Amino acid sequence: MTLDDAELAAHLAHTAGQILLAVRESGMFEAKSLGRAGDQTANQFLVHALRQQRPDDGLLSEEERDNARRLDKSRVWIVDPVDGTREYGEARADWAVHVGLAIDGIAKVGAVALPGLGVVLRSDRPVPVAPAADRLRILVSRTRPAREAEAIVAALGGELVSMGSAGAKAMAVVRGEADIYLHTGGQFEWDSAAPVAVAAAHGLHCSRADGSPLRYNQADVYLPDLLICSPDVADCTLDVLRQLSAQHGAGAAPEA
Repeated sequence: MTLDDAELAAHLAHTAGQILLAVRESGMFEAKSLGRAGDQTANQFLVHALRQQRPDDGLLSEEERDNARRLDKSRVWIVDPVDGTREYGEARADWAVHVGLAIDGIAKVGAVALPGLGVVLRSDRPVPVAPAADRLRILVSRTRPAREAEAIVAALGGELVSMGSAGAKAMAVVRGEADIYLHTGGQFEWDSAAPVAVAAAHGLHCSRADGSPLRYNQADVYLPDLLICSPDVADCTLDVLRQLSAQHGAGAAPEA
């Protein structure tokens, strides 16, 4: 099977999602062990497939020991076999599979599967995203809502909407179900590479919480904060975040 990069990302994300659903539906694992079983099974599939299909590219996976040789590569696949392990184990729908490709440090190609919804969103099939709603919908973590998000609500109006995984939240903005996804509590490259590739292709604003660019395939894969939002609210959102940062000193405040 000969696929271009975007087709490959989408095919692998979809197939890994189907594998994960089968693992969960097998009934062989209790909730505590289901997440680990799913992670390991999906990771094995994704890693083996990428090494076979793109042997000359680098690879970074949450579930695979990092290999520093990727730093010498222009093209690096960045995957998260199960984004939202807790939600996956709880049989919720707000979890995802991420398959992204960074080229020269930029998330260029990606696919995010939402197996619980039967959806795969792709960087090569963008659709127009509706303007932000009059009453902003700001996505936050189910367990660690960002204090900065509360400041945005206070300044701009709107409501906080809790949701599970990073990929599910990012794709909710792509799907027009929310207007802003802000995370400031710590993430890694695999949490955002594929979602950023998809969101950017759909015309959304994607940056660090201070407005600086997101860079991938770094020696330190910690990428602590992320803003994905409708472009018509990007400037006012970043203004609020900068004011908050100035009030509390350099750096964004950690999520509670």
